[in-house]
Amino acid sequence: MITGENIMLDFVGRARQDKLHSLSALIGNTPLIRIIARCEGQDLTVYAKAEMFNLSGSIKDRMALAILQDAMRRGDLQPGQTIVEATSGNSGISFAAIGCALGHPVTIFMPDWVSAERRAMLAIYGADVRLVSREEGGFLGCLAAAEELGAQGAYLPRQFSNPVNADEHAEGTGPELWQQVASDGGTLGGFVAGVGTGGTVMGMGRYLKGRDASIAVHPVEPVESPTLSVGHKCGQHRVQGLSDEFIPAILNLSELDGVIGVHDGDAILMAQKLGREFGMGVGISSGINLVAAIRLALRQPMAADGTRKAVATIFADSNSKYLSTDLAREEPCCAGYLTPTVELLDMQTIR
Repeated sequence: MITGENIMLDFVGRARQDKLHSLSALIGNTPLIRIIARCEGQDLTVYAKAEMFNLSGSIKDRMALAILQDAMRRGDLQPGQTIVEATSGNSGISFAAIGCALGHPVTIFMPDWVSAERRAMLAIYGADVRLVSREEGGFLGCLAAAEELGAQGAYLPRQFSNPVNADEHAEGTGPELWQQVASDGGTLGGFVAGVGTGGTVMGMGRYLKGRDASIAVHPVEPVESPTLSVGHKCGQHRVQGLSDEFIPAILNLSELDGVIGVHDGDAILMAQKLGREFGMGVGISSGINLVAAIRLALRQPMAADGTRKAVATIFADSNSKYLSTDLAREEPCCAGYLTPTVELLDMQTIR
């Protein structure tokens, strides 16, 4: 029987779908940057997806939109229901931007040591930000607090264990990258990405290895806190969004190639180098990814014509969330850093 309530529910449902459609037009299909670098006397090609061009400024928009869309389709996320997530930054901003646009209150639990810019952006999107200190459990405390609200009826995206996270990159980001590299006449020998949730490296790895099983796919972590290598967080580092005290459930290291460790100072220097030489404002995680990509590119076998296959990576966000961090300060160069030995020769944009 058709009732006023049913008509209203149908109207709300259609309105949410219209908003999802509008938001999806602003997420994904990001440019690809081709970087030519010289290191150890070798000219190398690195491709990087410029994910700062997504709706709220990071690659996490892809995952957040996909998870919320899936939850709506399943009926797990009801109109007006509160969305609660634990995050160290970008994911929370994405859930806040998209969730609030869809009419959902958003509560974010995050460690109190994240940058002030991250907190400010969450506030701009209307999220309820709840900071958790190290004494209160740090990132693991954030997860526990989110679960408590979930038990009271809030919707939990659970980005660290939700398979939709990796699926979105296998079905979206991966095919985009592959098509753009092909249109540029490039050939991939490897892919690297820093591990936050693990969704990016797992999804991209699944897609790229499906296209060419010889492509090496490496997770990246800061040397100062080798969470993946050791199995738990064992140090502090400055690459916000990576190495969050535990190995995420999504991440299956047995499906990937070896972990690449990069010093956080080396990552900062590389991000600064991209800004000063190419005018490209990127976050610290983009710096760590580029250092790892250049290292992997040097390992690629040399062809008869003296060239090597390209390596791809992700520039996850811009530098706007790091203005109060060491990214905006002079960073000392230490022994073993790769960045001082790298020349950035050229940059081109591929749509």
